[in-house]
Amino acid sequence: MQIEIAVRKQRLATSLSFLLIFLLFWSGTCTFTISNHCPYTIWPGTLGTPQLPMTGFELAPGESIHVPSVPGWSGRIWARTGCTFDASGAGACRTGDCGGRLECGGIGATPPASLFEITIGQGDEKDFYDVSFVDGYNLPLVAAPLGVHGSCNATGCASDINIGCPKELQVSGEEEGTAGGVVACKSACEAFGLDQYCCSGEFANPTTCRPSFYSSIFKRACPRAYSYAFDDGTSTFTCKAFEYSIIFCPNASV
Repeated sequence: MQIEIAVRKQRLATSLSFLLIFLLFWSGTCTFTISNHCPYTIWPGTLGTPQLPMTGFELAPGESIHVPSVPGWSGRIWARTGCTFDASGAGACRTGDCGGRLECGGIGATPPASLFEITIGQGDEKDFYDVSFVDGYNLPLVAAPLGVHGSCNATGCASDINIGCPKELQVSGEEEGTAGGVVACKSACEAFGLDQYCCSGEFANPTTCRPSFYSSIFKRACPRAYSYAFDDGTSTFTCKAFEYSIIFCPNASV
């Protein structure tokens, strides 16, 4: 009799678990778990509609934080480096700065910055997500869907592009853990401002705006990440997940 009761309880628990998963899937509720595997402190920022509960915060080496989102949320997440803030939250960051504030509050990252971008589907609609270096690169970044429905892929790049960044794209600084003093790698668009690199003017379409020498450097190091504006074919992914794990410096030891 006790065994039969135990089996029934197990079946009920399993049924409730499936019901919870179904409800989460149907509602489109999603959480971002942001982790710092870098050997130094970073300051992640978020920008999207509507604003998330946290738009900027400090994350020490080895720390993680869970940030809830809502169905239909569309935006981006990045990490700032070399920041100093006073008690009021005013200050500045060497890379990825968002208006000189700890809480970004609707202000995006100053390039160059590695970006995780996502639009969360509502109901049974799929999520669309990518990691982009179109605005340049400051940190290795990998994003992986968890609790998924269907076939989903991790994306991003564990390589440190700062090590091989061309001299003309380098942003130098004194931050701990940097490669030869390089804290970020600009995009060719930011460095030179030419239409052919920015995919603007007569180059504002996928036919005329093609991969450049500089975007190819990003693409070779990070095949799954956006290297220029029309790099959609190998860089945009779809999924339906309850959580996304976003890891900065995934190969570093903390």
